[in-house]
Amino acid sequence: METKELSRGQFLKQLGLSSGALMAFYCMGTTMTSCTKEETTTPATTGGTGGTGGTNTNTGVTGVTSGASLDFTIDLAHKDFSKLKTEGEYAYVGDIIIANVKGGTFVALSKLCTHEGTTIQYRLTQNDFWCSNHGSEFSANGAVEKSPAAKSLAVYKTESKESGAKLRVLA
Repeated sequence: METKELSRGQFLKQLGLSSGALMAFYCMGTTMTSCTKEETTTPATTGGTGGTGGTNTNTGVTGVTSGASLDFTIDLAHKDFSKLKTEGEYAYVGDIIIANVKGGTFVALSKLCTHEGTTIQYRLTQNDFWCSNHGSEFSANGAVEKSPAAKSLAVYKTESKESGAKLRVLA
């Protein structure tokens, strides 16, 4: 029996679906926000060395948390972010992970692994960012340390404000 390799387009044609139909279906699902260019403030979640945390209702975060004009400030006194004062703790704000890395400095990176988009977490013991899906590892400067990810994470600037009471993250 002879097998014939099909391109993605040929496969979709055999299914009777065009790429436009698939995109429309994708945008109608629960991921509709991925098809919009609107910049909004999104909920934040906190995590830590144990990976636990909760969701807030944007309290403690001011500014734009996504898009090209990303520029927001988090209140480190707020209950959802006060853990960030401790080395090894981390929090998510929009598509960003903010971690208090080894040495007590703040790092802000894209929270999505560049391999398949899984949310990463910070590991204090290894002083790296780890993807639980396929085991990719990234350094504190976003560089790939272990594949299968091949592309570095986006890095954002961090600035301490008001004598360390607030942290600004910007593109």
